[in-house]
Amino acid sequence: MTNLKNSVRLIGFLGAAPEVKEFSKSKKVAKVNLATNDIYKNQKGEKVEETQWHQLVMWGNQAAFAAQYLNKGSEVAIEGKLVTRTYDDKDGVKRYITEIVVNEIVILGRKAA
Repeated sequence: MTNLKNSVRLIGFLGAAPEVKEFSKSKKVAKVNLATNDIYKNQKGEKVEETQWHQLVMWGNQAAFAAQYLNKGSEVAIEGKLVTRTYDDKDGVKRYITEIVVNEIVILGRKAA
């Protein structure tokens, strides 16, 4: 059951091509947003579609994979963990960012352009 602690699994579409930064030959990071959609009917019986955006972070081999194979619109399944970090903005207000650090990623469905 330890694998269930802080575990996230999502299927969705990438909103853009990954942004990849290389710190050295062996250290890379890739960041990209993933959209997940939920469709349901509200109390009036109207169809409602909600999109949630999730910030993905990939390191090392995952980042290299993202740079080579992922594009805007790619449908992917990911597994990872939630990480929250904080920073102070220019006005001194504390801001929080929640990201998903990806452990595993699989390309699904259609191939993006």
